Amino acid sequence: MGILGLGKKNNFLGIDLGTTSIKLVEFTTEKGVPKLVTYGYAERIVADIAKDDSDIILDKVAALLKKLYTECGINSYKAVTALPNFSVFNSVITLPLMSKKELSSAVRWEAKKFVPLPIEDVILDWRIIDQIEVGKKKKNYRILLTAAAKSLVRRYVEIFKKANLQLLSLETEAFALTRSLLGKSQTTTMIIDTSAVTTDIIIIEKGVPALNRSIDVGGITITRAIANSLSISFDRAEQFKRDIGMAGSSKIPEVIAGILKPVIDEMNYSKKLYEDQSGETIEQIILSGGSAYLPNLVDHFSKALNIKVLIGDPWARISYPEELKPALHEVAPRFAVAIGLGLRGLK
Repeated sequence: MGILGLGKKNNFLGIDLGTTSIKLVEFTTEKGVPKLVTYGYAERIVADIAKDDSDIILDKVAALLKKLYTECGINSYKAVTALPNFSVFNSVITLPLMSKKELSSAVRWEAKKFVPLPIEDVILDWRIIDQIEVGKKKKNYRILLTAAAKSLVRRYVEIFKKANLQLLSLETEAFALTRSLLGKSQTTTMIIDTSAVTTDIIIIEKGVPALNRSIDVGGITITRAIANSLSISFDRAEQFKRDIGMAGSSKIPEVIAGILKPVIDEMNYSKKLYEDQSGETIEQIILSGGSAYLPNLVDHFSKALNIKVLIGDPWARISYPEELKPALHEVAPRFAVAIGLGLRGLK
């Protein structure tokens, strides 16, 4: 979602303002290849910037962001960030072939039918996915429509202003994930991105997020369920979740499976909805986010949907020192959004 333009191509920051943490990467290019300069991670208070617009929250996030980039020793103050998927409206619409000027007006008019906010209160972004035949001699555009509330955009801009960073571009997490996990691949893919409080289901077609749904089940949901079921502390439940996950025959995999059932139901629903409407077939599922490494989760999802499932590697297209590989592999799922944002800066 290109709301703000980009500047010169040198070093860029990708910054993911998550609900419970901030992730930062700095990239440059070397012989045309993205190169990691520095990266960092900071836990923060559980707060949703998309819903809580108090000055106290914005000030705290800006101060933590400033502390993080200072400790990381960044070389650039030009940043790209993303709006959370659940706060952005997405829809695929069809329109007849027409000139670009006419299409811009037509998209805005059509958006009034789909966007659940007054059109004057949102920022619209759109891009053509492809052309489809609707008759022997007639074709239509298929267009991805994205809308975000202006008030939400202002909050993100304000945070970066308070942190003394130049915000060059603001897009959606769905596009950042597509960029970091798929690169230029045209494979029709479902991305499952699990954060602390939500799970995003994103279907990517021809490099464009064609369907995007969120469900209120995240890593914290799983940990709390384990803690309640076994009457143990949250921290101990978190450790059990990481160590045991879906493996073995203890009560823990059973608890996790129960929590993930709504996610799997939503995955199946989204898969059927997309394939029925588009005529395309989803070829693979890529896991991302903090819960991606839970033991046996890949097999659990694969059996539930009868499809190839793998854990995404957002570092795959990045140059970095070999000695950092173990550490970067460990944090890879958590950094997928930030990496995609940093790559946006290098475009």
